[in-house]
Amino acid sequence: MVTVKGVDTRGGRHCETTALGVLLRHQGIDLSEPMLFGLGSGLSFVYWDSRQLDFPFLGGRVKPFELTRNLAAHLGLDLDVRETASARRGWENVTAAVDAGRPVGLQLDSYHLDYFTTEVHFGGHVVALYGYDEHRALLVDTEQQGGAVTTGLDGLARARAARGPMTARHRSFTLTAPAQSPDPRAGIVPAVTACADAFLDPPIANLGHRGIEKAGKLVPRWFERAADPRRDLPQAALLMERAGTGGALFRNLYRDFLAECAQWLDSEPLRTGHALYTEAAALWTDVAALIARAGETGDGQCLARAGAVLSDLARIEREAMEALVRLRA
Repeated sequence: MVTVKGVDTRGGRHCETTALGVLLRHQGIDLSEPMLFGLGSGLSFVYWDSRQLDFPFLGGRVKPFELTRNLAAHLGLDLDVRETASARRGWENVTAAVDAGRPVGLQLDSYHLDYFTTEVHFGGHVVALYGYDEHRALLVDTEQQGGAVTTGLDGLARARAARGPMTARHRSFTLTAPAQSPDPRAGIVPAVTACADAFLDPPIANLGHRGIEKAGKLVPRWFERAADPRRDLPQAALLMERAGTGGALFRNLYRDFLAECAQWLDSEPLRTGHALYTEAAALWTDVAALIARAGETGDGQCLARAGAVLSDLARIEREAMEALVRLRA
């Protein structure tokens, strides 16, 4: 077994920030998961539905890997990304990094991983790999998935080769810190204001505060959209609350990021944003509970109430971002 020495295999709450934490701690940079998420301008929202989807997808963050690119830019890190159509070359990119003593990040479809507890295709999943032999690989995933885990190379190859929504072409990446360790405080204002700009002025109505408002109008009709409401609605609620696809997880992370920033910067916009996202995170948990109850009971009024809460959330999050964008002044 070839392994990278000195890897901290702590699992976090979210896959991409978990992998980034592994890679950065190995570089001597130990930031909290909320700080990684916030400096990556990670918060967003998307309501996504199409004929190819069995059920609508509610995303609570920026698209996969955008967080990594943003974080590298805001911290002045060298991000080395390798992508290829060749499975053989893709695996050589991974093993070369590990052989050189560096953990490597992978984007893949979690459905094919041996240890994964949810059998749902998600091509935007990210893990850190720090060891391998002829049959298996050592990975770090979220705490929910077990933190330090092992998977077979066959399943890993299928996960990396998967095609479909949010997948990448055998993508692997490493991060290199500059000689002088970056000061995260310098990245706070550009990270927060970039996130607020994108949220307040989305290019289409499915994104940002407009996307949450749209969800508020469409969620009450989910009984008509669902092939099996007793299955589809509780599953959507579980993903929202536990995986963060549209629910409280990312709002909790951003709330805690803003609280951490407020310890460094004396800023009324930060305090206002923190208070509003504290309120929003709790309401997202309420939305998930209402959607789950609707599926379990068949009560359409639960979806109607969820839609009303989503309308409130669109306003609350818009007001939060309107406050945070003033950090630029």
